[in-house]
Amino acid sequence: MFIHPLSDCQSVSIGPGSRIWQFCVILPGARIGAGCNVNAHCFVENDVVIGDNVTVKSGVYLWDGVRLEDNVFVGPNVTFTNDMFPRSKAYPEKFARTIVRRGASIGAGATILPGVEIGEEAMVGAGTVVSSNVPPRAVVVGNPMRILRYLD
Repeated sequence: MFIHPLSDCQSVSIGPGSRIWQFCVILPGARIGAGCNVNAHCFVENDVVIGDNVTVKSGVYLWDGVRLEDNVFVGPNVTFTNDMFPRSKAYPEKFARTIVRRGASIGAGATILPGVEIGEEAMVGAGTVVSSNVPPRAVVVGNPMRILRYLD
């Protein structure tokens, strides 16, 4: 495993062959699998689980409740959210669980609202606002999100 000296990696649960690049903050409770690549300027909160062979591009913040299964791709500056009604210094008992299933890809600048599930091998287009569940192998685009087609 490689952890860049300019990152702040507090987790001891980083799998073999994973790479954490500069200016990342990984909190102690985060779990990152084997063979992952977390690019520069990312933040990973405590209650986050990242599977094996996941790519997280620069500028992605993974908040409590996010789960990325194996072989997921998260493009640059994708925004995950975990609270539908956020208020300063007012926290829910538990944050919404957002799940990105095996092999799914999320394009640059997409926004993922709390509590949704992105199905296996689905593709989320750049800039898409994901406000509801995405079926497996669906290609979704736009705001509001719509299914463009399904992958063969």
